[in-house]
Amino acid sequence: MAEGEGSGEKTFAPTEKRKRDAARNGDVLRSRELGTAAGVFAGIAWLWLAGPWLLAQLGQVTRSGFAWDRDTLDHFDPGQRIARALMDVLPPVLLLGVGLMAVALVSQLAFSSGRWNMGNLAPKGSRLDPGKGLARMFGIQGLIELGKGLAKVTLLGAMAWFWLRGRVAALVGLGGGQITQGALAGQLSYAWDAMLSLLVLLASGLVLIALIDFPMQFIRRFLRLRMSLQEIRDETKESEGSPEKKSAIRSRQREIAMAGVNKAMRDAQFVITNPTHFAVAMAYDPAIASAPIVLAKGRGEKALAMRELAAELAVPTLEYPALARSVYYTTRERQVIREELYGPVAAILAFVLSLKRGETPPAPRVNVPVSLRFDADGRPEAVTH
Repeated sequence: MAEGEGSGEKTFAPTEKRKRDAARNGDVLRSRELGTAAGVFAGIAWLWLAGPWLLAQLGQVTRSGFAWDRDTLDHFDPGQRIARALMDVLPPVLLLGVGLMAVALVSQLAFSSGRWNMGNLAPKGSRLDPGKGLARMFGIQGLIELGKGLAKVTLLGAMAWFWLRGRVAALVGLGGGQITQGALAGQLSYAWDAMLSLLVLLASGLVLIALIDFPMQFIRRFLRLRMSLQEIRDETKESEGSPEKKSAIRSRQREIAMAGVNKAMRDAQFVITNPTHFAVAMAYDPAIASAPIVLAKGRGEKALAMRELAAELAVPTLEYPALARSVYYTTRERQVIREELYGPVAAILAFVLSLKRGETPPAPRVNVPVSLRFDADGRPEAVTH
């Protein structure tokens, strides 16, 4: 197969950047069934904890509504009585509303990395397009949602039927017979417990539906975000930068590095390298110090800039990897070298001075002490070996 063949087919898994961009645009892993199940369970918890509180408040409102005295009749204020009734029932209702809102937000934001996309609130003309609305209703997506809806109704209806089958007689008999205070309390308690048990059963069915729906949503989103080979190449090129852009960045870095070491390189007598990763520019002047001084040192782009400047200024550049790393990791700029390195550096300095006199001596062989040998990451070789 040719290299470009099939590059337009979306057969590759989405990259992390693709997923982040999709989430930023509102395309996140989301299951409505999971949010519905969480909301129903939150409502059940509210009924179990705050339901008696609400019933007590409603009872108080009812009693106060049928309690009339002479003062109430003389100074009747319907607005005040309505406001008092609302203040009695509003706290438990607000507790339910706040709880449901919190559960809905957490259940949906949990799968979108906590991202809130305000763009989804903006008006979109496409949502008002009848053609697109009909396409959504009668397209593949609409058929899938229709099938899910029928499955939910069937499952929840079957669960409600099995629940009701064993309780029909008891539920029909509620309110019958002689009603005493104790009997009424027992019937109300049975009805309350029956309602809670039905809601728990239906919520369990919603959880089962969510456990089926969530993997489906995951697979659909995965298929929707699949990428072609060309898209992966374009993304890689964009993230890493084009060769021209990277070359321009390196050139700029080199210019900055050259500007920083230009003065030091003009005063340097020689440069030792490793061979391109490290560079150390050195000089020896007995009037300034009793030992050679490190004028500048660098690695990477700075080392390359030092090599280029050395070539322009005709400063001898010598490749001594072990010595270059040793000086780089043991000596700061504008400081004299370690005493243990006097011998190797002195041999190189003598060689450089001979070259300047026009002689052609052989390159010296230097020996760096084992305790001052380092690898490229600055780890002592005596330890690594």
